[in-house]
Amino acid sequence: MEVISIEGQWLKMAKYRIVHIDFWKNPIVLEEMTPEDKYFHLYLLTNPKTTQIGIYKITKKEMAFDLGYSIESVDALMERFIEHHKLIRYNPETRELALKNWAKDNLCKGGKPIMDCIYSELKKVEDRSLIEYVAESILKKEFRSVYESFCEQGEVLLGNESNDQNGSLPYLDSEDEELDDTFTQLFTIREQKEKEKEKENKKEKQQQEALYPYIENNPEVVNHQKLEDVKEIIEFWDYNGFGFSNINAKQQLLAWLEDSSFLQPKDVILKAMNIACANNKRRLSYVVGILKNWENESLLSIEEIDSYQENQKPVTKHRQSAHSFPTGRYIPREFELDLTAGEDE
Repeated sequence: MEVISIEGQWLKMAKYRIVHIDFWKNPIVLEEMTPEDKYFHLYLLTNPKTTQIGIYKITKKEMAFDLGYSIESVDALMERFIEHHKLIRYNPETRELALKNWAKDNLCKGGKPIMDCIYSELKKVEDRSLIEYVAESILKKEFRSVYESFCEQGEVLLGNESNDQNGSLPYLDSEDEELDDTFTQLFTIREQKEKEKEKENKKEKQQQEALYPYIENNPEVVNHQKLEDVKEIIEFWDYNGFGFSNINAKQQLLAWLEDSSFLQPKDVILKAMNIACANNKRRLSYVVGILKNWENESLLSIEEIDSYQENQKPVTKHRQSAHSFPTGRYIPREFELDLTAGEDE
């Protein structure tokens, strides 16, 4: 069992390493490795010093003791794996060893406990270049991002070291909690940038999906230099809430550039879309209804449409004053009421 401290809590994790059966089908293992090489390779992947990140501290004496080899034999094997097979790197000063293809079999599933373990172990690595070396072979983005965030932090620390006259590293004097915050911020920022980039790429792809079928069906567009008109309409549609992913609706609207009687089709279409936005009717049927009404009224230019709309403005009617039409029965001013009239004296 392996006991690690994560966020102030001690967790027990089963400690085992994965070696896929394809190990024996690898061309390097089959054709280039001697029996001693294969034995040494399996030892590097499964010895008790290995970690979840593929970087661990181990001395040559420890390797010689575990394998039953002399230190000279271990030196020869190490040199062969570094220079010839190019499968490991070793820092003799920090005694840290990195496995190039570690992620292939051992970084398959994520989850918070695994990610916390990786984060905790990466903090302990002294030679940050080894982190970058292992990260190059990581395919899964969630793992690669964590490794790369530590590579960036290493560059910051090295930059501060070169600029510090006393040769001290201010970041190393701070508490571990501050380092944790810094790494977490770097990881979060990188994630946000990647999500924004993915979102932009998705938008661009969907715009192209709407644009390319139109060009294929109307090859004369490029010759007549109307491609910019098409792009402008698509951008207005996308950025004003008409339905970004509704590619079919975009293509139907673009058909009005070629199949209408308007003298300025792009400007007329944009004007109709502006009216739809003003009335909060952001849908294709409403825009097409406006365009059809203008065609039926023979309004084929922006000037004619503006003039027609100006003439259609309602005229406000003034109310007539209340005293113009008196209510009730009309009584002459000369009339005098006599209550005794008609009674006998």
